[in-house]
Amino acid sequence: MSQDHSTVLQSIARRAMVQYGLEPDWPAAADAELAHLGRPLEAGLRDLRALPWSSIDNDDSRDLDQLEVCVSNGVERVLVAIADVDALVVKGSALDAHAQANTTSVYTPAHVFAMLPPQLSTDLTSLNADEDRTAIVVDMSIGADGTLAASDVYRAVVRNHAKLTYAAVGAWLEGAGPTPQALAAVPGLDEQVRLQDRLASMLRSRRHEEGALDFDRTEVKPVLSDGAVSELRTEEPNRARDLIENFMVAANGVTARFLSAHDFPSLRRVVRAPERWPRIVDLARQYGTTLPATPDAPALEAFLRARRAAAPDDFADLSLSVIKLLGRGEYVAEGPANRSSLHFALAVSNYTHSTAPNRRFPDLVTQRMLKAAIETRPAPYALPELTGLAEHCTKQEDAANKVERLVRKAAAALWMSSRIGQEFNAVVTGASAKGTWVRTERPPVEGKLEQGAEGLDVGDRLRVRLVSTDPERGFIDFVRVR
Repeated sequence: MSQDHSTVLQSIARRAMVQYGLEPDWPAAADAELAHLGRPLEAGLRDLRALPWSSIDNDDSRDLDQLEVCVSNGVERVLVAIADVDALVVKGSALDAHAQANTTSVYTPAHVFAMLPPQLSTDLTSLNADEDRTAIVVDMSIGADGTLAASDVYRAVVRNHAKLTYAAVGAWLEGAGPTPQALAAVPGLDEQVRLQDRLASMLRSRRHEEGALDFDRTEVKPVLSDGAVSELRTEEPNRARDLIENFMVAANGVTARFLSAHDFPSLRRVVRAPERWPRIVDLARQYGTTLPATPDAPALEAFLRARRAAAPDDFADLSLSVIKLLGRGEYVAEGPANRSSLHFALAVSNYTHSTAPNRRFPDLVTQRMLKAAIETRPAPYALPELTGLAEHCTKQEDAANKVERLVRKAAAALWMSSRIGQEFNAVVTGASAKGTWVRTERPPVEGKLEQGAEGLDVGDRLRVRLVSTDPERGFIDFVRVR
């Protein structure tokens, strides 16, 4: 292939965006709006700039959606500040229309198709270090057993005192790395982050006692160097990622309950009870565990926890199999009195997305609802409009996932092209009338099983041989060896 990998992947990504009904470029009207935007700070908001706020995100993240801080003065409090994107992206504007069209940022190895222009998402509406910003603050009091004792949601002015990263903070918390420079530069911030880690651990323990599922969250990220795919890097979960995840889950739950308490409808995030529960039961039986005949999150979590402890090296494959069998999440619109929605994997009802308004449109919708509730204004979205948005956001999220998956597979195909004929240990990740898919163990690459799929189901292990790759189509094909 004469073109460099970066050019190939960008071309594949743009075609996939159009193919799946997403807009790869901002319209001229949005650019025109952007040219006239400023960033005035509102008067009369709570001033929380003196608190030791910090952000923790990926090394290359510039669209900072949230800050965190903890207060311990007799009552343990976790505060999450969420970027006030609605202050500049007004409902009904051209910028809003583009955000609503795509509903999410799309992340590919060669290019990021951001939901909002970088001038907003990485600058004016980003909670950047050493900048005063307006925010929505979710304020949570945590009991000694990790339960939520009290909560509130309000608007405030905040200031990010340190931009931290998952890799550096995670290694430091785990005793495997030095104090990050950005952390050491702010007096007392090390103790602040340790307090955050302690409270996040309490929240996490409580969640898992209630049945929240603990999966392996290892991700494979293609790395481009000098225009070529040089590596398929495995990004492992760590305590910094767990810290942020637990704070975000708690904040999202508080947000949903706050809207219900103010008699507002909302967009809920749902993972329904799995239709393929019998196959999950079969998988557990292979490991000597009997699960109930009907979906039971606490029982499944106990099984996963036991397998992680018994065979940590094999847990990633089991975890992936269960995730595939659980099915995807979706958005639903519900009125304030309706508590039927369930997030099976988190073992919670009344859950929404609110903490990433620079990257996800449902979070921006939720933010507008929160601001109206705080200011005792009418809801900016009625339930019928939210119902249409829920269906659209679910559809576009699925489209974005297809684009990201296709480009990741194209990058993997480029990297694997020199390995045709090699054999690998693998696990079945998908089995349907459309075909059977497997993921190799090392490196963790997913492809289609073109021969020998008879009788296989998700979670089965086998030996495969790589027979062909087609980067332009994102194809990686295997045959069964035994």
